[in-house]
Amino acid sequence: MLFVSAEPAMPSQLASALEVSAAEVEAGLDELDAALRTRGLRLQRHAGRVQLTTAPEAAELIERFLGLEMTSHLSRAALETLAIIAYQQPVTRPQVDAVRGVNSDGVMKSLLGKGLIQEFGRAEGPGRPILYDTTPDFLQHFGLSSLSELPPLNLSVLRNGNNGSQGYQNHDEALKG
Repeated sequence: MLFVSAEPAMPSQLASALEVSAAEVEAGLDELDAALRTRGLRLQRHAGRVQLTTAPEAAELIERFLGLEMTSHLSRAALETLAIIAYQQPVTRPQVDAVRGVNSDGVMKSLLGKGLIQEFGRAEGPGRPILYDTTPDFLQHFGLSSLSELPPLNLSVLRNGNNGSQGYQNHDEALKG
């Protein structure tokens, strides 16, 4: 079922289609997850849904085999912006700009186009700026099941190392747990 499904499936949908209990589906998913850990596929879980995905370590080989452009690589600016949004969401573009010290409009448009961030709503206050957060595609792109799997952020490194014009020069240190 998961192999032929283009979209993530709810375990309840699987239980209904297979005419088994939800507990049996969960047990089967756990077994499948364990079996796939040494293979080129992964069982991705997010927001109560499951999907088969390519293992991150196999992605480059598959892209090369299929002749796909390397679309999965993100620029440093995109990664910085994505990190700010992931850790501070929901967040406005001016808030992202303030942390990065540069205008992030083009980068954010690119991330929106890639489906890694989305408009979340509008903030209260003057001008009611748009709020942004990450998408399920963000989690899938980075092989995460939830935002709680993001590495801990060392905010003191960012506060001490970011004067508004340096950006994230210490970003590797900031992600150390």
